[in-house]
Amino acid sequence: MSAVTRPAALAAEGVGCAVEGRALLADVGLTARPGETVGLVGPNGSGKTTFLRCVHGALRPTAGRVLVDGADTARLGVKERARRIAVVSQDASGISGLTVREVVAMGRGPHKRFWEQDGPGDARLVAGALRRVGCAGLAERRFEELSGGERQRVLIARALVQEPGLLLLDEPTNHLDIRFQLEVLALVRSLGTTNLLVLHDLNLAAWCCDRLYVLKDGRVAASGPPAEVLTEELLADVYGVRAHVGVHPATGVPNIVYLPAAPPVPPAPPVPSGSPAAP
Repeated sequence: MSAVTRPAALAAEGVGCAVEGRALLADVGLTARPGETVGLVGPNGSGKTTFLRCVHGALRPTAGRVLVDGADTARLGVKERARRIAVVSQDASGISGLTVREVVAMGRGPHKRFWEQDGPGDARLVAGALRRVGCAGLAERRFEELSGGERQRVLIARALVQEPGLLLLDEPTNHLDIRFQLEVLALVRSLGTTNLLVLHDLNLAAWCCDRLYVLKDGRVAASGPPAEVLTEELLADVYGVRAHVGVHPATGVPNIVYLPAAPPVPPAPPVPSGSPAAP
């Protein structure tokens, strides 16, 4: 048994989502080719997490559809969706009292009947996934005792044992220091899955993603390779910031340096009464 299946193809076609009459997404189109790492970026409230939730079924699109390997995810059962798509969220605070091995074994749920116990094959998958993410030595530790970077690795291992073709990650580097941010993103790229990541750090997104989709007010504002998408004009339009975009000399990818906001221009002093007007 292997903890990596063939990478899936993702296609979102005209996806819209409205909650209580408020449109959160409108006509979002996105593709991820098998094995690609695609980043979803944009300011807070632009619809990134909402789109992820539409992809994995926590929300049902009110328009359009999401296809994974040609199958409409809205027509799949919960377990069938979970065998195709795994999610790594940024919040693991609800997990307590379990060992790392037990947390990772939870990922086998979509492949079992309700009453079915783990077998030797499941144990091999769990052990293999822990080795893959560099956490084999943590198997008997309590999950809540781990550092933030270790927790993210364990959650990725749990996703791997679902044997998904598509991996969704919502801010996987949130609250991690620089070393763990780089390690987690490098790990994701090495997994062999198709990956869709929500990221806020645009320099990290430029470094780790093959293509980017920029959301603004629930719509796609730009898409393409990072070098084409991350322009000074786009940053000003979408994020409202001044920036210099260059090419990093070591990585060859876009490197963004944010600039202070331009100081306001002071108003001209009033012309004294009776003074001749300036020419």
